[in-house]
Amino acid sequence: MMILNNISDMRKIVDQWKKQGLTVGLVPTMGFLHEGHESLIKRAAAENDRVVVSIFVNPIQFGKNEDFSVYPRNIERDSSICQRAGAHAVFNPAADEMYLDGFSTYIDVGDISKELCGKSRPIHFRGVCTVVAKLFNIVKPDRAYFGQKDAQQAAIIHKLIKDLNMDVELVVCPIVRESDGLAKSSRNVYLNPEERKAAPVLHRALCAGESLISSGQKDAEAVKKAIADVINTEPLAKIDYVDVVAFPEIKPVNGDISGKTLVATAVFIGKTRLIDNFIVG
Repeated sequence: MMILNNISDMRKIVDQWKKQGLTVGLVPTMGFLHEGHESLIKRAAAENDRVVVSIFVNPIQFGKNEDFSVYPRNIERDSSICQRAGAHAVFNPAADEMYLDGFSTYIDVGDISKELCGKSRPIHFRGVCTVVAKLFNIVKPDRAYFGQKDAQQAAIIHKLIKDLNMDVELVVCPIVRESDGLAKSSRNVYLNPEERKAAPVLHRALCAGESLISSGQKDAEAVKKAIADVINTEPLAKIDYVDVVAFPEIKPVNGDISGKTLVATAVFIGKTRLIDNFIVG
């Protein structure tokens, strides 16, 4: 497995693969990999001849007072996980390699990025779309792999691909969880023991909402209230949002739930912001 730091080197390798008629899968990450990322890499390895994992903590998707400077990084550990999972190359550029002096071109996908996480992180998805577009241009993947835990992000990348006629297939993979239901996340390492014990309240709350829908409840407000009520039983939890939106349009559902629908929440456990969701229909 190769570890590449330069765009030119990454492009040369991909060009060689393409000349051989090989398919390429891309798994974009910010590193500090966990079993969720590993599942994406394994899926990519099963479906493509070559797999590239990008490891890049993208500065332009972090807002003021967010955790860019302390975001966990461990390239040696990550590289070992990538190799074990079947990756052929790790692309690990520096920020000044991806964003040259004077960089000022960004991609904004519009209203779809203004709901859910976009309300509290207004520049986040602009940064995500910009870096993903750059990665697609550099790696030229046939398929790109994202996790459902970031369901809004997946919907936004789908729109990016569609709107800009990008020749890449988006593959969205299931959420991977801890034994107590907590969704795997690189930010879980921020949780102290007490917070870690409290964090599965997100999953319990969403399970309550899913059960309510399965039992016939269609009113979006009633579902949101049921989820919020469970979260509010945990003293360490502070709700950022609980919402019900059409998927993949990410349009708020007012009234009855019908069709494909995303039920999502973001919750602060202490100072750590965690997200989780489920999809119905």
